[in-house]
Amino acid sequence: MKKIVIIGLILVIAQFAQAQEKIEWLKFEEAVAASEASPKMLLVDVYTDWCGWCKKMDKETFTDPAVIKYINDQFYAVKMNAENNKRKFNFKGKEYTEAKMAATMRVQSYPNFVIIDPTLRNITQLPGYRQPAQFLEGLDQLVKNGIGAK
Repeated sequence: MKKIVIIGLILVIAQFAQAQEKIEWLKFEEAVAASEASPKMLLVDVYTDWCGWCKKMDKETFTDPAVIKYINDQFYAVKMNAENNKRKFNFKGKEYTEAKMAATMRVQSYPNFVIIDPTLRNITQLPGYRQPAQFLEGLDQLVKNGIGAK
């Protein structure tokens, strides 16, 4: 009986540890509210369901431990489907769908990573698939160059 309890406990701990090794994806409005309460940049992953490079990014880059840690530490991360016209939310007094917000952010290719500063005014984009080291380098340059200055 003790062995079963110990094995069960190990499995629970392993699941919890694994859950901590993921990017904490939020909805856009949740990230905005979080940033207003505790200022941090937003990283918006704009994707489509048919985008092969988006899936490759999810599978290879967003599972890299260094990428996960950097994004969770530096950003409020958002997944936004550029073709979703169903889910609605409000931002700065206007109603948006994910598709409308992606268009407003002038996203024209996928995957595209929109970085929004803590004031929710200044944005920049990192378009295209990137391997973990490339992605971290691009994000780090933005952070160091002040897009994320508080």
